[in-house]
Amino acid sequence: MKEKENISNEKQETKVIGFFRKTWLWYREHRKRIKEEKKKPKTFGETVLSWAKTIISALIIVMLINGFLVASFVVPTGSMENTVMTGDFLFVNKFIYGPTTPQIIPFLNIPLPYIKFPGPKTPQRGDVIVFVYPGDRDEVKPREFQYYLKRCIAIAGDTLQIINKKVYVNGIEYPLPPTGKYDYSEPLSPYNKWETFPPGRGYTRDNYGPIRIPRKGDTLYLNAKNWKEWEYFIKKEGHDIFFDGSSIYIDGEPTNFYIVERNYCFAMGDNRDHSSDSRYWGFVPYENVVGAPLIIYMSWDTNIPLFNIVEKIKSIRWERIGKTIH
Repeated sequence: MKEKENISNEKQETKVIGFFRKTWLWYREHRKRIKEEKKKPKTFGETVLSWAKTIISALIIVMLINGFLVASFVVPTGSMENTVMTGDFLFVNKFIYGPTTPQIIPFLNIPLPYIKFPGPKTPQRGDVIVFVYPGDRDEVKPREFQYYLKRCIAIAGDTLQIINKKVYVNGIEYPLPPTGKYDYSEPLSPYNKWETFPPGRGYTRDNYGPIRIPRKGDTLYLNAKNWKEWEYFIKKEGHDIFFDGSSIYIDGEPTNFYIVERNYCFAMGDNRDHSSDSRYWGFVPYENVVGAPLIIYMSWDTNIPLFNIVEKIKSIRWERIGKTIH
């Protein structure tokens, strides 16, 4: 019996060794064929296809990193001076408020439908935030895809008021950040009260509110006098609203109230008198907040054309590189 078992074990060992030997020979031949194929001269079409695959692969990797981890952002305006300056290049933490699938095609700025995942935190008062611009006051969707950079001043459920430039949140003064500034030489336009959000309230840049920042589940009571104030807010939440002279209709049904479906925050620039922000175009949905700036990795004068390389290099603001954003 033992001799038969030994013979059986030897046969099994032989089979196993044979299997690994065949596998090794196949792998060696496979590698040899790949090397030979690489040596063969490629046609023009094959070369173009190879380059296209490489570029597409690189774009996909960049898009995934930009959506889930870290993105680069250049500051185009002075609305957040002196916290950040025009021409600052920032690394943005895309994970903190919830990573997203790719939002745009890099370099082409073509927007893509995207999914946002839950993040470690929601926007808080004082956070400097990067968000997808929700559009002008009187438009349902923005004309183009843009990222904005502002400071979150108030969050869902807060009551905000501005009295002679001073900001109050829930009745407590919210001080201007140390790097923020007012421009007392900038006169207020007499038309300013017609430019602010919500339309018809008569708020101005310097005297605004009080207004409650909408929270999911809030009830907005509507009537013939105030429905226009909330028209585009409701439309941006995906509903149709109109007034026929006697009744208000939402999605074809008569009503006198609306239940808010999302959480919002109120964003302002630190350069208070030179900032297009929530005072003018409205609230920022939490889901639009996509990141927080981490650090300045480059800063120069964006008004100097790139072909003027000498002056461009001279304009580098070395003292700003490496600064963190608060």
